[in-house]
Amino acid sequence: MARAGCLAGLVMAAACAAASLQAESIGSAATSVGSNASGNFMWALPSQAGDVSAWPDLLGPDLLGPHLVEPVLFGKRKRRKAAICDDLDIQGEAVGVVPGKLNGCGATDAVRVRAVSGVTLSQQSVMTCETAQALKHWVEKGVQPAFRKDVVGLRVAAHYSCRTRNNRPGAKISEHGRGKAIDISGFILKNGDVITVLEGWKSRKTHKQLEKAWKAACGPFGTVLGPRSDRYHQDHFHLDTARHRGGPYCR
Repeated sequence: MARAGCLAGLVMAAACAAASLQAESIGSAATSVGSNASGNFMWALPSQAGDVSAWPDLLGPDLLGPHLVEPVLFGKRKRRKAAICDDLDIQGEAVGVVPGKLNGCGATDAVRVRAVSGVTLSQQSVMTCETAQALKHWVEKGVQPAFRKDVVGLRVAAHYSCRTRNNRPGAKISEHGRGKAIDISGFILKNGDVITVLEGWKSRKTHKQLEKAWKAACGPFGTVLGPRSDRYHQDHFHLDTARHRGGPYCR
């Protein structure tokens, strides 16, 4: 009996979603998310019902109906096609070998990252998969908690660049030159506001958020530099996946 009730509810959910698509009002439609312990059917807005790309696997085309299954499957295929580093949450394209003009520069199996975990980069950034995975971990476990899951974009100041550290003549090759680094200068919020490292670090309103995000990067990344480190990093966080004998170097 419970199974029949659940099936009926899922059909109702599919019908509701299909109808809302036809009416172009999916934002205000109710979507079924299951039943509670008493067998009463529960409803939620589409944004509360999880990733709709998983619906075909959960419900099947017969329950979803032609009006909903096609756009859902298209969105899922699109994500899979753009997935890199064997991770659906890292979106972009493969680059392959990146040659370097200086001795020590370059990367193998590099990728160009467009977004991680739904957060868009202000410019597509070339890096290794190791660095992309560290960025994803930081966004999920550090950035979003620090900003109450309000971040939709990262302002990228620098990514791959064949150069020495801080562009100083004779210095060692920067991790940027190996595809292992990315510089973040700001965080773009859902309401359109941008919290920059340069201004936000000095503001009472946003300093704690930025400091929390900065601290969370230490671990996923081997090197984390910010405004407290030196004059070269007053306006951005430098994050790289270099490994040090004494553990992560964070300043």
